[in-house]
Amino acid sequence: MILEMKVPSPGESITEVEIAEWLVQDGDYVEKDQAIAEVDSDKATLELPAEAGGIIKLEDSDGNRYEEGDAVVVGAVVCLIDTSAAKPEGNFNEAPKEEKKEATKKVESKPTNSEIKTYATGTPSPAAKKILDEKGVDAKSVLGSGRDGRITKEDATNAVPSMGTSKGGNRSTSRSKMSMLRRKVAERLVEAKNTTAMLTTFNEVDMSPIFDLRKQYKEDFKAKHDVSLGFMSFFSLAVVRALKMYPAVNSMIDGKEMLTYDFVDISIAVSGPKGLMVPVIRNAENLSFKGIESEVKRLAIRAREGEITVDEMTGGTFTITNGGVFGSMLSTPIINPPQSGILGMHNIIQRPVAIDGKVEIRPIMYVALSYDHRIIDGKESVGFLVAVKEALENPIALLMDNDIKKALEM
Repeated sequence: MILEMKVPSPGESITEVEIAEWLVQDGDYVEKDQAIAEVDSDKATLELPAEAGGIIKLEDSDGNRYEEGDAVVVGAVVCLIDTSAAKPEGNFNEAPKEEKKEATKKVESKPTNSEIKTYATGTPSPAAKKILDEKGVDAKSVLGSGRDGRITKEDATNAVPSMGTSKGGNRSTSRSKMSMLRRKVAERLVEAKNTTAMLTTFNEVDMSPIFDLRKQYKEDFKAKHDVSLGFMSFFSLAVVRALKMYPAVNSMIDGKEMLTYDFVDISIAVSGPKGLMVPVIRNAENLSFKGIESEVKRLAIRAREGEITVDEMTGGTFTITNGGVFGSMLSTPIINPPQSGILGMHNIIQRPVAIDGKVEIRPIMYVALSYDHRIIDGKESVGFLVAVKEALENPIALLMDNDIKKALEM
């Protein structure tokens, strides 16, 4: 029996995907649920599992083959599986690879001298050499028209020197197709810049109180909950508190109306193997330090391993991005539409600050809030960021209700 493998729908509103990579070869025997390909949608990279065991043929019913990089409509047949074929003995899947390897060797064998188009197979004439030296042109880059490839004076006169004073060096370029995910990210970034009245406000946070809490409790916290007490839980809870105080930041424009959420779904930007992923922490307002850290860990692992689903990245009412992990001191993050605000975290540097009239060295982080000025005024944006700053600099009172052990579930 020949089974037609069709592209399943990765999620609502997605009409096509792109073949990112075939994980098997034509003629391989595949097991049921074995990943046979990776496909890119405009939101995530997903694996395509075999629906049954058998010999696979990488073409559709009409004999058309989809190559890596080709776009495929959801529901289209991408390959065929002969389920009646018996599983061969031994490591069947290695044979085609060896044959392909041998074929590659044959193709890559050196051509004969008559097949090679060489440059400057002869030497330049004295007059040509002088001209080339004056121009700073390497003789090896000039095609000689004289006998045996000798470079003539005319060849040297017509030779065009490269820009700059550098001689030689690699000036090659490469071209590769952007993945569907990367193209979609690019489109959304341009859309955000062109369709929102985006502004950014900045502030700085003294991270000393959080450093002290983590130093004292992080080992016990990890031992009990099997997850680290990181910065994301403090920032997420500070954002939840600030959004309750300034609900306009937790809103979006829907036509001529302003839609305000009474819940907080925080999107967190994570760098994955295929590019930027933005999974969502649902109902962050109901989560504790442990709950947020556990969810951040789970989503980050799934994103890095390419297992994140479209549903896990859909929605979100506010975004937090951490450029500090890459060493960024300050940036203006771009809004993740249709959201209206995004908080940018940055690296923490020991800086001199004035404390009660004296200069002290404190761990300082610059934070940035980019917001859509169409529905968020300066009062709300600045007030929101100040509220985040206050919570981070006084976490025991404002985030832990003056009960550290209870807040950390110790």
